[in-house]
Amino acid sequence: MSKVAGRKKRIIITTAAMVAIGGGAAFAYWSAVGVGTGAATAGNTVAFKVLSSPATGDALSPGGPIQTVAFTVKNENTGSQNLASVTAKVAKADGTEWASGTCSATDFTVTSPSITTGQLAAGATASGTVTIQMVNKAANQDDCQGVTVPLYFEAK
Repeated sequence: MSKVAGRKKRIIITTAAMVAIGGGAAFAYWSAVGVGTGAATAGNTVAFKVLSSPATGDALSPGGPIQTVAFTVKNENTGSQNLASVTAKVAKADGTEWASGTCSATDFTVTSPSITTGQLAAGATASGTVTIQMVNKAANQDDCQGVTVPLYFEAK
């Protein structure tokens, strides 16, 4: 074998050995840590919507019949809200004192609303009832004849 052929053979054997050894070699790496920030926006409460139906029962008179008013409370929010309580009273639509002549809210009693409270899902409703009766006072109540008695509901 010539010198050149011997040298080529050694180079081939050495290269093959290096490839074989390199196939099982481990690779080094660096580890790193990164940080970043993000944000999300929380919504706000949205007022419940309260709708009532016309009263049912005989016409009110001093110490006379009781009328029942059905109502619903709707969650107008996009998320769940807690309905803790509902109150009802004789008052104007803005919640202020109502009177018609000498007839006033003191001429009537309104029961506490009957309704199941708790979590209301978005768009869900809860239904309830309230009753109203005219008080039999020891005074003339003629100004209460034929009046429409407004009820004001507050859902919290």
